[in-house]
Amino acid sequence: MRFQAKRCGVQFSPPSVVLMYVNTETKHKRKRVIPVRNFSKYSDCSIAAERLKNHPRHREYLEGVSQSQLEKLHIVLRDHMQGFSLEHSLASFRLDPDEDLNKLEDEELARKKGQMDKLFERNRRCKDDPDFIYDVEVDFTKTTQEKCSWDEESDDGF
Repeated sequence: MRFQAKRCGVQFSPPSVVLMYVNTETKHKRKRVIPVRNFSKYSDCSIAAERLKNHPRHREYLEGVSQSQLEKLHIVLRDHMQGFSLEHSLASFRLDPDEDLNKLEDEELARKKGQMDKLFERNRRCKDDPDFIYDVEVDFTKTTQEKCSWDEESDDGF
């Protein structure tokens, strides 16, 4: 790999992906602005990201950039074309434990699920990991005793 990607971002006008990279042979830092062509507010971001990553002119520069990161950048571009703010686009990638996921659109729900899957994989422990413990026992003690009507014994004998 001749080029090592360091940072990646977007430019709204004209719609472009901006890549900061280092040439591994000469150690020079460079900036490459890659225009995003044939992309509209109705485009599929995953297809557009895949098309950009596999483009012959940009393939070796984007080799170190993950497909999911390019998809996120395309989503930010598309949201901007639809009139949403940058803060709105970035907030759609954050996980809020109090957020009701039942109220989200299908695409935004898929985005959140992707983030949760990524977080799960990062926190998952396999038996090959050095800090893996096979039989973990945790004692969950109750701090407050709550009474519920269905917990009480009934007079029916059940």
